[in-house]
Amino acid sequence: MSAALITQYEEHLAMVRNLSDNSIRGYVTDLESFLKHMSKLGIVEFNQLEIEHIRSWLANLQSTGVARSTLTRRIVSIRAFTNWAAANGWLNSDLGANLAVPKPHKVLPEVLNIEEAITVLKALEVKSVEEPSALNIRDLALVEVLYGSGIRVSELCGLNLGDVDRSRNTLNVIGKGDKQRVVPVGMPAMATIDNYLNKGRSEFANQSSQDALFLGSRGKRIDQRTVREVVYEAMKAVGASMGPHGLRHSAATHLLEGGADLRTVQEILGHASLATTQIYTHVSPERLQSAYKQAHPRA
Repeated sequence: MSAALITQYEEHLAMVRNLSDNSIRGYVTDLESFLKHMSKLGIVEFNQLEIEHIRSWLANLQSTGVARSTLTRRIVSIRAFTNWAAANGWLNSDLGANLAVPKPHKVLPEVLNIEEAITVLKALEVKSVEEPSALNIRDLALVEVLYGSGIRVSELCGLNLGDVDRSRNTLNVIGKGDKQRVVPVGMPAMATIDNYLNKGRSEFANQSSQDALFLGSRGKRIDQRTVREVVYEAMKAVGASMGPHGLRHSAATHLLEGGADLRTVQEILGHASLATTQIYTHVSPERLQSAYKQAHPRA
């Protein structure tokens, strides 16, 4: 039963909801965890399932000390599953519809200020000049692109050679749900891409490289783990502990501080909802004070 159920649900997530591979893996992992819990409770048929069993699974997860955001994601995941299961005859009714989703704490990740971002990139630039290895040249380019465009690490890894548009200084990015968008990128990032293509990429390239833009040491498309390692290493220049997501958040914050509106930042980041952009970004106290002084008659 479990194998057939998982297969059908996975096909639904891919074909109907058009989710990314990462999202599908998350939903399937949650379902597998729930099915294991059902088995421990002695439930062998779905018609035996009740809302208390779902709450038992969630309570068990909570007892392990999972983060509030993780628990919220699991609730959203199981609600999506029970909705599909009821519509496809696996359940008599949508049991998960009554599960309340707790509001997650809005904890802003660490961000670089503009001076710190410049310091990180300058350190990588100096290193690539003093030690012009293919690795150093590549690492400078990928960090410049992450900060200069605000794209996700998965989107950076998915870039192909043809996705770089030098006439418009943009990148063609495939985001979540295979949604395509065009993202502007600055001249410094574009220059590092060209330098990498001229002096670095050929050192990694082999038959398995195909048309991937950024390559790993073995010539295959670079993976997210390698990019994270590069970013964490680069952050040591300013004593920060930050991965690619921190660079993405920093880019969005600096765009807002520079005067970009939320809608523009939403398009650049590839968020379906403006509310998501508002969570990812915040306004610095300096910008708030400046706006207040300019706008309020009694400032």
